[in-house]
Amino acid sequence: MQSVTARFAIIEAPSPLGLRPEGVEELAGDLLNKGFAQRLGARNAGVLTPPPYDNQREPETDFLNAKAVMRYSTQLSDRVNEVLDRSEFPIVLGGDCSILLGNLLALKRRGRYGLLFIDGHTDFYQADANINGEIASSELAIAMGREPKVLHYVDEKTLVLDEDVVAFGFRDEAEQRQYGSQPLPPSVMQFDLEAIRSVGIASAATAAVSRLTAVRDGFWIHLDADVLDDAIMPAVDYRMDDGFTWSELTTTLRTAMATRRCVGLDVAIFNPRLDTDGQIAKRLVDVLVNSLKDCDPSTSIAMTSG
Repeated sequence: MQSVTARFAIIEAPSPLGLRPEGVEELAGDLLNKGFAQRLGARNAGVLTPPPYDNQREPETDFLNAKAVMRYSTQLSDRVNEVLDRSEFPIVLGGDCSILLGNLLALKRRGRYGLLFIDGHTDFYQADANINGEIASSELAIAMGREPKVLHYVDEKTLVLDEDVVAFGFRDEAEQRQYGSQPLPPSVMQFDLEAIRSVGIASAATAAVSRLTAVRDGFWIHLDADVLDDAIMPAVDYRMDDGFTWSELTTTLRTAMATRRCVGLDVAIFNPRLDTDGQIAKRLVDVLVNSLKDCDPSTSIAMTSG
C-alpha cells in the first residue's frame, strides 16, 4: 500500500440499464451543469455511453439487461482503474445503482476493498423475488456473489466479501418482507435508519467506517439519493417515507472521508426530471462538495498501486 496525492476525477456513467430510462440517466449532466466539477476542482474523465435498453427479461439470468450491464461494468471498471492509476480519486456519477458493479469490479482487480453502502434500500433481492427484474434492486446481492449467473459474464464469483460491507441507512425492511427479499447475511455490518437514530449519526458513522478501515486496501462509497428523507429528496423513482437529513448525510460522508482510506465514490438514482425547480440538485451538489472538499489535492489517501 502506498500513499498518493488525491485529486478528483469525475466519470459520467449515465446508465439506466438497471432501472428504466426515465430520468436517472440525466443525473451526471445535471450535477455538472450545477457546477459540481468546477466547485470541487475536478477533472472530467469522460462519459461512458450505455448500450440500448431492453425491456425484456433475459431467460439466462431472469434480469433485465444483465449482459449489457456487465459489458458496461467492464468498460466502467477500465475507466475507474485509469483514474486510480493516475493517483486520482474517482467520482462516478450515474445512472442507476447498477453502476456499483463496475466500480467494485475495478477494485476487485486491484486488491481487497470494502464498501460503505449508503442506500435507503438493501438492494439484496434474489432474481425470483425481484418483481421488475431490475438490477438496481439486486446490485448488492450480485456484488456479493448471490447471483452468480450475472457475474459469470465477467468471470468473477464475487466482487466484495460479506465481511467487508457495511449497509448504512436503509429503511425498507417492510418491503423486503412483503416481496420476499433474502436477508442480508449477519456477517454484513448493518445500520438501518432506526439503529442509526438510536445511537446518533456521528456514533453510527464512526462505527461503520471503523469496520471499513480494517479492510486491507481501503473502501468505496456507494451513495443512493433515496437514502435521504422523502420530504427533501422526492426526486427518486422509488419513494419511501423518512430518511436522512442533509446534515446526517454530510456527517456520514465527512466521517468516511476523514479516514483517508476511501478510494472512490459513486452517486446514483437522483432523477432530475422529478426536480422541478432544480433546487434539489443544487443542494445535493452543496452537500457533496462540502463533504469531499477536505480531501483536496494536498491530502494523502491510502491506495494500492495496482
